Amino acid sequence: MRKYLLSAAAVIAVVAGQAAYADEAAAKKWIDEEFQPSVLTKDEQLSEMQWFIKASEPFSGMEINVLSEGIPTHSYESEVLTKAFEEITGIKVNHQILGEGEVVQAVQTQMQTKRNLYDAYVNDSDLIGTHSRLQLAYNLTDMMEGDFFDVTNPELDLGDFMGTQFTTGPDGDLYQLPDQQFANLYWFRKDWFDREDLQAAFKEKYGYDLGVPVNWSAYEDIAEFFSNDVKEIDGTTIFGHMDYGKRAPDLGWRMTDAWLSMAGAGSKGEPNGVPIDEWGIRMEADSCNPAGASVTRGGAANGPAAVYAIRKWDEWLRKFAPPGAASYDFYQSLPALAQGNVAQQIFWYTAFTADMVKPQSEGNNTVDGEGNPLWRMAPSPHGPYWEEGQKVGYQDVGSWTFLKSTPMDRAKAAWLYAQFVVSKTVDVKKSHVGLTFIRDSSVNHESFTERAPKLGGLVEFYRSPDRVAWSPTGVNVPDYPKLAQIWWQQIGDVNSGAFTPQEAMDRLAEEMDITMARMQRADEQASVYGGCGPRLNEEKDAEWWYANGGAKPKLENEKPQGQTVNYDELVARWASE
Repeated sequence: MRKYLLSAAAVIAVVAGQAAYADEAAAKKWIDEEFQPSVLTKDEQLSEMQWFIKASEPFSGMEINVLSEGIPTHSYESEVLTKAFEEITGIKVNHQILGEGEVVQAVQTQMQTKRNLYDAYVNDSDLIGTHSRLQLAYNLTDMMEGDFFDVTNPELDLGDFMGTQFTTGPDGDLYQLPDQQFANLYWFRKDWFDREDLQAAFKEKYGYDLGVPVNWSAYEDIAEFFSNDVKEIDGTTIFGHMDYGKRAPDLGWRMTDAWLSMAGAGSKGEPNGVPIDEWGIRMEADSCNPAGASVTRGGAANGPAAVYAIRKWDEWLRKFAPPGAASYDFYQSLPALAQGNVAQQIFWYTAFTADMVKPQSEGNNTVDGEGNPLWRMAPSPHGPYWEEGQKVGYQDVGSWTFLKSTPMDRAKAAWLYAQFVVSKTVDVKKSHVGLTFIRDSSVNHESFTERAPKLGGLVEFYRSPDRVAWSPTGVNVPDYPKLAQIWWQQIGDVNSGAFTPQEAMDRLAEEMDITMARMQRADEQASVYGGCGPRLNEEKDAEWWYANGGAKPKLENEKPQGQTVNYDELVARWASE
């Protein structure tokens, strides 16, 4: 009997040894065959993977569920990195992909019901004001020093992440870990803009050079020029503008993703306006209590700049975009550029760079025969209400978020997966696939210096100091899921013709204030928002607020002279800074 027990122990030891060897062998295979290039040497990559192997031992055999929206970066994680993680750690990950609206709905449902639907989410940093107030998501700063300490990668290197400033709450603590980041920039057909005949015709008509628009006046002139004057290039009917207008949740993001601040509705301040942010919500400096969205409460959601912004969106969509664009959603409009019949797009997310650099053989008509982009990306133009010192655009920072309703063992396993897919071992390769940079070390890697000419300005932008002027929704928004759903419904009424821009924004601002009033009562009665819920200002006449730091009064001239800049000079300035 004793001899049998010794043999069994020996067998167990051998099996355990083989399992550990298999994990390391799997890591070596993935390092050699998939995770190149990297900022780490192969030995350093293997060392990092050995840490994951050891830290994952208590969770080997577990199956966890995570959720993210559908962009190429997350497809790569779902289809490739889950396999690598399972082979290396023994933890199986079901990485589900849904539309962004469904992701937000799932997060909201789990927060409200306290039922564990998913073990982690890639949830936009736009919810930082929500998570830091409701205290339903784990404070990662506390967790990394507490319950997550034994499963926190010592080589995580938070200082290398470029988006943690956006995932940090007013308390200075980290609530979300960036997984992918992309900016909302201007996109244009540089090959068309460089044509001497078109340059001459544009200058003769408008009196200034055809180039990257600095302001919305120039954008509008360029849209009109290509739609109404040029009309056709190489036998193809062309259009001067692309956008979308389908009545769906992503129409709300189309506006909350800094459209109002691009027009100039907010206050000066970076990363977000103080006291008025890009949603038109007021929150005083050194306060955590939103004070209102309506002009009569000191906000700007229905002020002249906001109404101008919505009016221009609707007007340009009708006048200058391809037929059917008004019924497109977020996912349909951006890849539609690959048809090659649009001159420019004022509101273009760099997350779609991966689609826009596909070869002609895959139906992309915006690259040449060698795969070189015929287009470029550049800084977003700003509207007439914009002033120096305001934010000029939006960045999406999709970030790993862990809710307290997730059991601790599952949260730890999911935290390991989250760290794996953003690790230095993996990140350069993932960045090449999805082109949604999160680490300075990755965007500055020599492989991106080599690839930069094929990426239309993406690398130059993310290496430039200008990138910090693009920022996500800030902390003025107290409960993103509750307020975001108001936007698309009201903006959809403009597209349908049911309401004018002024009527729609009046309704939107009022409904946001009504919703925030409910939050205020809940916070005052039960500290639901930790004392940082809304505290609405009493209403005052709009003229009083115009004169006392509220919304900006209406301009006599909302179309000043158009201004453009030469793209090559712009990139040269980036490189010298």
